[in-house]
Amino acid sequence: MIRSAFCAATLLALTATAAPALEVVKAITVAAPPDKVWDTIGNFCGIGDWHPAIENCEASMQDGKPIRKLTLKGGGGTIVETELSRSDDKMSYSYAILDGPLPVAGYISTLAVTPGGEGSRVTWFGVFEAKGADDAKATATIAGIYEAGLASLAEKAKAAK
Repeated sequence: MIRSAFCAATLLALTATAAPALEVVKAITVAAPPDKVWDTIGNFCGIGDWHPAIENCEASMQDGKPIRKLTLKGGGGTIVETELSRSDDKMSYSYAILDGPLPVAGYISTLAVTPGGEGSRVTWFGVFEAKGADDAKATATIAGIYEAGLASLAEKAKAAK
């Protein structure tokens, strides 16, 4: 369900090439209406406002595609990502990492908001290969990024009530 609902285009593109071996799916229920949550996370460079690992986000365009350069807190380096697709109606966007210090290659991810529980369900799904680390380390790194971001998002929604 998650794959078809959030990542059909991404997975279709991946099956046309060598499919990455690893995936991470994390989701959380947020105590806020979907449109309010999308207002928070829907801006591609807005991740700097809600993810605790991001110190700064610089937005730009390259070949007609949105690019974000994320500066990580604590001197962790920078990650450059490009938005691959977005649907404001479906409240989701997909992106790929172009460059950065994470132990992954071929990383493609989708972030989506749907109605759920007494508010919203936010799902973060990524596929990738390990690079410079074993599969467990690469998977744990991405899972930690998703968990920290989703927990922060839920706390921000709770504080805004």
